[in-house]
Amino acid sequence: MKATVLIPAAGTGRRMGGSISKQYLELADKPILAHTLTLFENHPRVNNIYLIVPPDDISYCQQQIVDRYGLSKVCRIVAGGCQRQDSVRNGLDALAEDGLCQPQRPILIHDGARPLFDCKSLSSLIDIVCQTGACTIGVPVKDTIKNVENNKITGSPDRDRLWQAQTPQGFQYHLIREAFDRATEDGFVATDDASLLERLGHPVQILEGDYRNIKVTTPEDVLVAVALLGDLT
Repeated sequence: MKATVLIPAAGTGRRMGGSISKQYLELADKPILAHTLTLFENHPRVNNIYLIVPPDDISYCQQQIVDRYGLSKVCRIVAGGCQRQDSVRNGLDALAEDGLCQPQRPILIHDGARPLFDCKSLSSLIDIVCQTGACTIGVPVKDTIKNVENNKITGSPDRDRLWQAQTPQGFQYHLIREAFDRATEDGFVATDDASLLERLGHPVQILEGDYRNIKVTTPEDVLVAVALLGDLT
């Protein structure tokens, strides 16, 4: 089964500084967002892409990202919300409006500022979503993690049990729709989409990804991404 991809890219990138949103900064003479979209544009298991950006950026993204780079699988650009969770919910609403809301349809959600995801694992992710309902890409943590309260260490979790969640995260439509609806009803806000299913007690599988799948958030990340992109090309 082929997947539909939601790309939330409506953040302002305050940690990046400067006047240009992080998703439009260039890596190797191409905007970060264009690199990200191209990953899914070129994959045979992806049917269509919904790009979610700030309302004022819709025309710019259509002309300077989608049209300029020939991204034919981007079938709609959706206005984002105040927070990431609002933006993804707007994307799910757009799927329903377009009739792409079949219960078992695999929906992948991927950060617009993660241009280095290795799509070799995408088919496996889609297969697991079809089989189990939910799966996320992630990597085991490398560093020792500390619990801290009032600048004092209160504990050291077992590192062997800790993973760093990445994207894409994949879900069957009916599960992620229910999770978002319940979160809205309860006023619950999460830092990633998988957390919304976790709070409902639905198991989420994890598929080991790649440490190079970084989220470009700070100026230092841009330098790292440039170096990693050079290694991948």
